[in-house]
Amino acid sequence: MAKSGFLSFEKVDRTIFFAGIITVFGVSLPMALMSDAAKAVLGGILAFITMHFSWLYLLTGAGGFFMMLWLAFSRYGDIRLGRAEDEPEFGKFAWIAMLFCAGIGISIVNWAFVEPIYFLNTPPLGHAPGSTESAEWAAMYPMFHWGFVPWALYLLPAIPVAYALYVRQENVVRLSHACRGVLGNAVDGNLGRVIDIVVIFSIMGGVGTSLGLSVPLVSEFVSQMLGVPKSFGLSMGILALWTLIFGWSVWQGLGSGIKILSDINVGLAVLLLLVVLVVGPTVFLLDLWSNSFGLFMDNFFRISFWTDPVAQGSFPRDWTVFYWAWWIAYTPMMGLFVARISRGRTIRELILNGVGWGSLGCWAFFAIWGGYALHLELHGILKVSAIVKESGTPAAVVAILRTLPASWLILPVFTALCFVFLATTLDSSAYMVASVCSRNLSGYEEPARWLRMVWAFAIAFVGVGLLSVGGLEAVQLSTVIVALPMIPVLVIVTLSFLRWAKRDFGPKIAGRQLVLPIPPGHQSRFDQHGPATAQAARGDEDALPSAAVPAE
Repeated sequence: MAKSGFLSFEKVDRTIFFAGIITVFGVSLPMALMSDAAKAVLGGILAFITMHFSWLYLLTGAGGFFMMLWLAFSRYGDIRLGRAEDEPEFGKFAWIAMLFCAGIGISIVNWAFVEPIYFLNTPPLGHAPGSTESAEWAAMYPMFHWGFVPWALYLLPAIPVAYALYVRQENVVRLSHACRGVLGNAVDGNLGRVIDIVVIFSIMGGVGTSLGLSVPLVSEFVSQMLGVPKSFGLSMGILALWTLIFGWSVWQGLGSGIKILSDINVGLAVLLLLVVLVVGPTVFLLDLWSNSFGLFMDNFFRISFWTDPVAQGSFPRDWTVFYWAWWIAYTPMMGLFVARISRGRTIRELILNGVGWGSLGCWAFFAIWGGYALHLELHGILKVSAIVKESGTPAAVVAILRTLPASWLILPVFTALCFVFLATTLDSSAYMVASVCSRNLSGYEEPARWLRMVWAFAIAFVGVGLLSVGGLEAVQLSTVIVALPMIPVLVIVTLSFLRWAKRDFGPKIAGRQLVLPIPPGHQSRFDQHGPATAQAARGDEDALPSAAVPAE
């Protein structure tokens, strides 16, 4: 085994690394090469799952939200994720920006303009297409699909992972080790490896598909701006530029790369949102959002559990259940990433800021961009629905942007936003997959640069392969299907955290900020960068002595 050098495997878990590589490419490439057959099979599996397990996805979403709500305002909300001397690693703005950009990516750029148009023509709850009621529900429903529940699901695994890293001082950044409170030392064996390999496939499939789906959108922008025809060569050039951007970011790491891109991303997004709000129908957009918020609050419980069992309509399965499955498929990456950047913050602070700012950020996109698209459609200024049907989403987004003043300037700025938005998701994903493949890596350290780059180029390679052979939908479907076995994992990590917190703090919690100090006799296990080992965090009943519980 190499002991030093650029490609040192000293801190790499070879089993997880090579098993992850084999799984990602062994599953993705055959599905890409036999995309039609794969889509048929996976489409059937997904239809079966959504038909028979809609109730489970909806209960998971609602359960995750109410769990986070209870946790934020319970006695456990005062627990600080770190040692006594740990301060937040990132400032408040940078932390929220990184959290938001990693969790949303370019998807919201794609869907903010057109999702309300889909709902206008295929409304829920039996409303007539194109009616006043369908327009109001079309403006509201994205608030539900991109609001409280998705962000609560994202944070569900983040808290157990952060607790394992910064309170119990685990020396690996893996979802499997956050299950130790329930599964015990079984996480060190094959069961833990299976969980981590599923996590890697879920991350790689999700972001690889996002990359492949985003290239056509940006190709449309570039084609329109430069007057060049869309081609495979143009797509590959865009993909290469994307790879350079997020490759640089993941090479630089959290503070010098990912943080900078996230700050730029938020700045560009706010600028474009303000432009549309100011030059567009401002009063209409504000009125529509106010109405949507009231409609959302009035119907939150109804739509959270709506399966349409009597009429057997497809709306809940096609939209809400599919969205919940998509968010759940992304929970491993977000759980690991949010945990890694949240050292020094309380559980309450993490939940309220994550769910609150995450939801508000998404609502701003749909309230302004989605409301503007509805305004164009309802007032006959631009038939957005016809463009979507005839030419696809990218063409519709370009057409909408061309209705704005100074569209010659807005289009390139919007294109830049797309590049940075997706890059912030891809670099976060490559960083976290590299962390999962590392061993003896604490929450105070970063994975090896070469390992980060391997996974960055693996994401790009998967995107190239899927884009070139047309297998995107197959891998997208497979990633969503992975969400089903992720549900019990989410339950296990949640129970694991509760068991740990009760054991570590118990009745000593008294409504104040709490820190679990390093147990006496364990000081030598920690150096200036963090823990060298995690023997005190093995999950055994005697792993943390009673002295570790704060005194009254």
